[in-house]
Amino acid sequence: MKLLILGATGLVGSEVLRQALAHPDVTEVRAPVRRPLTLEHPRLAARVVDFADLESLRPDKTGRGDAQALAGNDEWWKADGVICALGTTLKAAGSREAFRRVDLELPLWFARHARAAGAERFALNSALGADRGSRFFYSRVKGELEAAMIKLDYPSLTLVRPGLIDGERAEVRHAERLGLALSRGLRPLLPRQWRPSPVARIAEALVQGAISAPAGRHLVQARDLA
Repeated sequence: MKLLILGATGLVGSEVLRQALAHPDVTEVRAPVRRPLTLEHPRLAARVVDFADLESLRPDKTGRGDAQALAGNDEWWKADGVICALGTTLKAAGSREAFRRVDLELPLWFARHARAAGAERFALNSALGADRGSRFFYSRVKGELEAAMIKLDYPSLTLVRPGLIDGERAEVRHAERLGLALSRGLRPLLPRQWRPSPVARIAEALVQGAISAPAGRHLVQARDLA
């Protein structure tokens, strides 16, 4: 089985990558990344690509773009399953437009091309409260992405909605660290839906969704990850 992993350098994505490479059924992992991975593995093909220039990544044979990345190389898109762990924050993105590009436009762009190349399963790392009708911008964008993914008609679609992600990030997010410290301390008193979601459990749900989820739509809620 071949997997395409998006967002492999992030907190969730790096754990997804680790678990995918350790899975006995996975023969190859392809990971388009913004920056080089320090991990090397015989079944890993990671390529640094320019996410700001999607035209250069088109999976066709026109010869446009970097042949060592994705353009002109249809094999890059022939995966059995896709896992999307792309995501940012409003603060890191700098604007609502930039946030929508990373959390909505990029995942959809990759999802469309992977489906056209024959991918059967897609597992998306979404968020607790994802709802395209939400008055909160973050939740609304996540909900828009889920709705758009459903329309792509993947035979198997797994939507994972974690709560506050419990893991150690490379970058410092002070508000998130404070929230994690409080929620870890109050964990026994919190309803399962509001407990932190361990990054390993999130990754496990995503990997299972891309490898072995049956046909249909599957929703993994934060309470399932606690």
